[in-house]
Amino acid sequence: MSLDLSSRKILVTGIANNRSIAWGIAQKLKAVGAELGITYLPDNKGRFEAKVRALTSVLEPTLFLPLDVQDGKQVELVFSKIKEKWGYLDGIIHCLAFAGKEELIGSYSDTTIEGFTRALDISTYSLASICHYAKPLLSNGSSIVTLTYLGAERAIPNYNLMGVAKAALESSVRYLAAELGPERQIRVNAISAGPIRTLASSAIGGILDMIHNVEEKSPLRRTVTQDEVGSATAFLMSPSASGITGQVIYVDAGYSITGM
Repeated sequence: MSLDLSSRKILVTGIANNRSIAWGIAQKLKAVGAELGITYLPDNKGRFEAKVRALTSVLEPTLFLPLDVQDGKQVELVFSKIKEKWGYLDGIIHCLAFAGKEELIGSYSDTTIEGFTRALDISTYSLASICHYAKPLLSNGSSIVTLTYLGAERAIPNYNLMGVAKAALESSVRYLAAELGPERQIRVNAISAGPIRTLASSAIGGILDMIHNVEEKSPLRRTVTQDEVGSATAFLMSPSASGITGQVIYVDAGYSITGM
């Protein structure tokens, strides 16, 4: 049975370029009929806006909004605009994470309090913040999906602070699922994707070694693609996944089962 997300209104965050996982997800959602709202990270010169607008124009987004999750008023404004335009929301894709390059190499104990606070704010708290403002708009049976990585449960070399942030994110998924499920069957899940070469992942020390290790040791002897992560996300956004919530779904060519 093919997925059909026609008439579903879904907000996608975190698209930065055509190599980002969020971009692969957005393309897949559009391909199965979803109506999209897109956010971008604003900057003083408008460079990110122009770049993301040009890239996503083929998706014909109904909404195109600035979103800096460290600005609570801007988060609130995004959902005010969604309410004004759509009135409700069927799904949210949370693809937001950040840690300084210096915190993704070397020793975890060298992490500064400033770096720790910033990483947890953007990578973890943002999901709770977004859910807080989205909650009144979420329709019955709506779905929220975020992205995590195996470094949340294993000590992956150089993943360091981001591993701690992702561990907190996975815990947040469980608490949000428990909070949002009872009244309106709202589901919250995470996809733990295998390492993919993106602009964001290039900041991780030894990222190519991580990818090559997965290619050598995963049961499928390869890593995964943005398209495969997009397909899994589309499934989780659909009624076909109506019984799945609070889970971490691995889309990693099976690497997480190997113990290597």
